[in-house]
Amino acid sequence: MPRPSPASPLLSLPGAVPAEAPDEGVAAHYGDLFREQRALADGTGFVDLSHRGVVTVTGAERLSWLHLLLTQHVSDLPPGHATEALILSAHGHIEHAVSLVDDGETTWMHTEPGNQEALIAYLESMKFFYRVEVADRTDEIAVVHLPAGSIAEVPAKAVVRETAHGRDLFLPRADLESFAADHGPAIGVLALEALRVEAHRPRLGLETDHRTIPHELGWIGTAVHLQKGCYRGQETVARVHNLGKPPRRLVFLHLDGSEVHLPPHGTPVRLASDGEEGRQLGFITTSARHHELGPIALALVKRNVPVDAPLMAGSTAAAQEVVVEP
Repeated sequence: MPRPSPASPLLSLPGAVPAEAPDEGVAAHYGDLFREQRALADGTGFVDLSHRGVVTVTGAERLSWLHLLLTQHVSDLPPGHATEALILSAHGHIEHAVSLVDDGETTWMHTEPGNQEALIAYLESMKFFYRVEVADRTDEIAVVHLPAGSIAEVPAKAVVRETAHGRDLFLPRADLESFAADHGPAIGVLALEALRVEAHRPRLGLETDHRTIPHELGWIGTAVHLQKGCYRGQETVARVHNLGKPPRRLVFLHLDGSEVHLPPHGTPVRLASDGEEGRQLGFITTSARHHELGPIALALVKRNVPVDAPLMAGSTAAAQEVVVEP
């Protein structure tokens, strides 16, 4: 059983409503979901992601060693350059996803809540004679997210991972409350999830299952480098890229706004013409209420589902947009 991260002290802030799985330990929202989304989209506030697992790798050979294990090209990763990477099974299925940055002395990674122990176990098993040290820093380091466009001042102690979607800060957990006082308003993870769905960005454990390969989610190019050397699962990546098509594809769905409840993760997706008793062609991975678009979702469907076909997510009508080409 994965060990949960420490509960965030920011759950004591006014209006904080605890998040549900897989985001236990931080706030889902602080009382006004749409206001928080608008603030985040406007580049203000911050999101408490202190429930995410934090792993560091140190040692002179850390980048050349990680280059052998990850799907991303990191052997020459410049200090401060953010990237993301996967670890695949021998058959090319996604096992781990990490968001990382190197500060010149240490490689910092954050991963899904509770996933850090399995990630560390794999990394430790692959050390052999390399001069590297792997550490679980989750209990002492918290991740917080500043949205794109934020002009908030970054604390001197923080390690910064800057991307087009904003900045992830690796911050001493003891500084969380003072950070919140200086950088509010605090924004819950549901707002960040809605913007993630809008941006079609996959998440390990939600958009993935035990047989997901990177091509199905659009992770080729962003988390998978096609010109790098050998790593576990590379044969599958190369074969599908060069010779075939993935069996499934990620789609973005506009959901019927008249429905009261959002279809949860795992809800079957079918052709609308077949009705609720029709053959299942996929499943909802994440659904959210967006401040402008209304109810939206990501879903993983069979590749041959027509791109213009109206769909049903359970009993909810859904219109699809292509994320991964069939």
